[in-house]
Amino acid sequence: MSDYAGPLKDMMFTLRHIADLDGVARLDGFEMADAETVAQVLGEGARLAGEVLAPLNRSGDVEGARLENGVVRSPAGFDAAYRAFSEGGWNGATAEEAHGGMGFPWLVGVAAMEMWNAANMGFAVGPMLTQGAIEALQAHGTDDQQALYLPKLISGDWTGTMNLTEPQAGSDVGALRSRAVPAGDGSWRITGQKIFITYGDHELAENIVHLVLARTPDAPEGTRGISLFIVPKYLPDGDGNPGPRNDLRPAGVEHKLGIHASPTCIMSYGDDGGAVGWMLGEENKGMRCMFTMMNTARLAVGVQGVSIADRAYQQAIAYAKERRQGRALGAAEPGASAIIAHADVRRNLMTMKGLVEAARAICYITGEAVDRARRAGTAEERETARGRLELLTPIAKAWSTDVGVTVTSLNVQIHGGMGFIEETGAAQHYRDARIAPIYEGTNGIQAMDLVMRKLTLDGGRPVAALMAEMAAVSAEVGRSETLGPLAARLDASRAALAEAGEWLAGQLAEAPNAAASGCSPYMEMWGLTLGAHLLAKGALAATAALAEPGADTAFLGARVASARFFGEQLLPRVASLLPAVTGGAELLYAIDEDAFQAA
Repeated sequence: MSDYAGPLKDMMFTLRHIADLDGVARLDGFEMADAETVAQVLGEGARLAGEVLAPLNRSGDVEGARLENGVVRSPAGFDAAYRAFSEGGWNGATAEEAHGGMGFPWLVGVAAMEMWNAANMGFAVGPMLTQGAIEALQAHGTDDQQALYLPKLISGDWTGTMNLTEPQAGSDVGALRSRAVPAGDGSWRITGQKIFITYGDHELAENIVHLVLARTPDAPEGTRGISLFIVPKYLPDGDGNPGPRNDLRPAGVEHKLGIHASPTCIMSYGDDGGAVGWMLGEENKGMRCMFTMMNTARLAVGVQGVSIADRAYQQAIAYAKERRQGRALGAAEPGASAIIAHADVRRNLMTMKGLVEAARAICYITGEAVDRARRAGTAEERETARGRLELLTPIAKAWSTDVGVTVTSLNVQIHGGMGFIEETGAAQHYRDARIAPIYEGTNGIQAMDLVMRKLTLDGGRPVAALMAEMAAVSAEVGRSETLGPLAARLDASRAALAEAGEWLAGQLAEAPNAAASGCSPYMEMWGLTLGAHLLAKGALAATAALAEPGADTAFLGARVASARFFGEQLLPRVASLLPAVTGGAELLYAIDEDAFQAA
């Protein structure tokens, strides 16, 4: 298993030259987020990630979380790591200062989150869910609920979960059957079973705050009849300390393909009459509350894709430099060459580098949109940012997690046969990456959301605005001596993306299944096109910086080369995806379902 180092140069470059950290720091309440302070904060985060979390990644995968006598046990070392994480204040990096948080922008939180997940995804997914619970309580909790729960969650004394899925209700959340009955004292009694509950039980914190979706009596069918409840593992006493055990328990821990260190629990509520809970938000408005949590969680999952891809990329570089096999064509020295000298390995490494940098850029500008939607100076600016955030969220989640799978697979390939052996750790990254395209809304659902809702959102204005920004980048690239030839490829991809979008929008009313059939390739078109333009934007900044005295020529030159490679080698795929978008549904349904045969 390779070491991990937070990619601080690339992160700060992306924060400042692709996203707009300096502009975010000028928003009300974010004055502390100047570049120098952020660099120091992320440097501290990198030390925790590299020295505390990363060394537990392999051992946590091998040992795994386990259920013993009704208690979920974490792998060795996780308790100390969690204490270090909490004592560092990282649970509350983006939480409100009024409740004990650091109050940093989401843009900065996204960068920190990248390092936790790259270092140890099985560990980091727990704090990720706590962050979601904090978001939901900040947005929808009563004053009393916020006063009781937020300080404990932000400090890390308590953790949070999100309980949606049931055996019969996965993506179709409206099919859930968990019930909530009023107890007459302002509380409710919750009964039912939930599955796939990340960190549903553990011994790392003194209490766990479950946010549980359930139906109240006489609630409407479907998602319109779902409410959200706060259901703590231990009922808080009058002083806010954990009291009696609530009527809930872990009924099992799932045996998963990856993230073995993360306890993914089957949770049973109300075996002895009903778990005590309190409603969060309004009755039958639970999905609205949960989406506050889910939307930021979707961005966080997109960041997981970036994280695991970067971890695999770092490992691939280290291995390619040390592994010697075959003599490279044109090599001056006798004997076997390091495999990094071979052209196909270089292609794989450049592909990994470009995909990681593009996905990071997309996730960071999505984090920036979160901050502007909340803190921009005028209502119009906040509304514009909300539209941008709505558009970017499914792209950040789906495309970045697909990148995670692609890049970790390439890492296995670079390792060759050793990549197929568990001891190297390459296989673990591949296994861990595979969950991210599935949870928080599968990538197919994200693609449907992009087409069915975001393409025509607000009359298409968010799409038009982003396309205009990409066109401006392309025009500037065209004026660059170094990057000029890239402009034609950027223009071609944008034209293909626009044509695909126009076709899909035209199908939505009359032939919705035809539009649905093109959603996934359209998502890929967006990721490649937006990623290329963001890398080109960064390359413009790098080109200008190269002319300055004392420039970091190796780093900046690599940024330029990466943007060129992406534009010339990966971006041409966009045009080839257009027929898949506009092909309609006919061929997808050309075979009768009875004709699909396993053998």
